[in-house]
Amino acid sequence: MLYDTLVKANLEAYKAKDQIKKKALAEVISKCKYKIVELRGSDKTLDDNIVIDIIKKVVKDLDEELSYFKDESNERFIELSSEKAYLKTYLPQELTKEEIIKIVSNLEDKSLPNIMKHFKMNYQGKCDMKLVNEVARSFQNK
Repeated sequence: MLYDTLVKANLEAYKAKDQIKKKALAEVISKCKYKIVELRGSDKTLDDNIVIDIIKKVVKDLDEELSYFKDESNERFIELSSEKAYLKTYLPQELTKEEIIKIVSNLEDKSLPNIMKHFKMNYQGKCDMKLVNEVARSFQNK
């Protein structure tokens, strides 16, 4: 399970005194623990898709924070960029626009709701849903 992998990596980063990896992983693990508490009492558990969503959210937050820096030689900018790059190694390879177009063109029903549902069910965490929406809308205009 991805969560267990992150916990092990955090322990290794702690032992190696790697502050950047430790800080990035601590953020994700903390959010995962909140999610575990949130899921108590429901029939859901913390699966890899939820952990991937959490990692994506943290990466997005880092992107937002990076946008405030003008000077790329700034120490904080370098630190945030390193955290982001490290966390991205735990994300699955996302589908390219060409792959999404190929999948959509092979679908029988090319309606927007059907395309979105298909990708949400079969490719959750493996594609950018904004990009899927963009491709789906291009098929609607044909």
